Amino acid sequence: MSQIDQIHFKGRKVLIRVDFNVPLDKKTFAVTDDTRIRAALPTIKKVLKDGGAAILMSHLGRPLKKLKEDGSIDYERFTLKHVVQRLSELLGTDVLFANDCIGEKTEQQVKILQQGHVLLLENTRFHKEETKGEEAFSEKLSRLGDIYINDAFGSAHRAHASTTIVAKFFQPDYKAFGYLMEAEIKNAEKVIKSPEKPFTAIIGGAKVSDKILVIENLLNIADNIIIGGGMSYTFLKAQGQPIGKSLCEEDKMDTALDVLKKAKDRGVNVYIPQDHIVADQFSNDAHTQACSIENTPNDWMGLDIAEKTIAEYSKVIKSSKTVLWNGPMGVFEMEAFSHGTKSIALAVADATDNGAFSLIGGGDSVAAINQFDLAERVSYISTGGGALLELFEGKTLPGIAAIQG
Repeated sequence: MSQIDQIHFKGRKVLIRVDFNVPLDKKTFAVTDDTRIRAALPTIKKVLKDGGAAILMSHLGRPLKKLKEDGSIDYERFTLKHVVQRLSELLGTDVLFANDCIGEKTEQQVKILQQGHVLLLENTRFHKEETKGEEAFSEKLSRLGDIYINDAFGSAHRAHASTTIVAKFFQPDYKAFGYLMEAEIKNAEKVIKSPEKPFTAIIGGAKVSDKILVIENLLNIADNIIIGGGMSYTFLKAQGQPIGKSLCEEDKMDTALDVLKKAKDRGVNVYIPQDHIVADQFSNDAHTQACSIENTPNDWMGLDIAEKTIAEYSKVIKSSKTVLWNGPMGVFEMEAFSHGTKSIALAVADATDNGAFSLIGGGDSVAAINQFDLAERVSYISTGGGALLELFEGKTLPGIAAIQG
């Protein structure tokens, strides 16, 4: 039984940290993707069903980093008031709104909040104390609830006031993870601590520097590591291969060679592209051709993997029992360079159909799975990009440690 199921919320004011950092339409400010809101619903509904009142807090964007021209906060752009309508529709009940996340007026709204009702607090990041994790601010937040629930995995790697520091003001029996956080931790640990073998990690994206700590930690647990995307060219050039004008981190070539050596010493198979789709410019309308890596034209750039690589990668993935995917194989946002990423997504789905456990994490990988309508054919899609990466880097996330102790 989950920890939250053991808590009785009847008559309680429950302070829930959710992740409502959702995309908004630039003109109407309507929610354009409600995935994160939907992910929080089971926890909110549990509190309401038990007879508790839910006080929700979240951040939205980076308002103090994106000030208006006169140096003031752009409240209209970053207010969580824009989320109220969609949240009300999804919950099937009117959601109340507080114009601040602390202060006497907000405390009064919480005081008169009835059982079964929901109050959404204003953006916590309107206060600089939030990201600084200041205790005095955290204590003011803690006054709003009898119980604290953290259900914001996407922010669990931040030691901010509402995600981490506030928890110290609640006794162990009065703080817990929400259903989403529990699921995220459970599925990540399934891959990190007890993966069924063979375990294949697919790591893509633009830069080696963004993923190097993940790759180095995966060398301790994975059987196969598949490299794709722009980062693959740093590995290729480090091995003396021609890459034309493809993306490359020159200062990370020694790191790439070190990874390959460690992998060989530990018996881990590292797969790097054999062929690719090259283009004469970074554009969906560019001239393109498929070629082997060694025949890469000097003035062209690689933007996707090609058929030999797709076949090799797919074979490895389909023979795996555990699959982690973080990062695309190419510039899949452009249709001309989406085939490689789509093929890998299909291979992951096929492996899952055959009994493998698949974990998809990172904004681009999740976007790809959704773009190709394969969400129903993978085991778990994580809501946390940076948070999931830090878990796979072997780090302890402050938002998790604050609850677990």
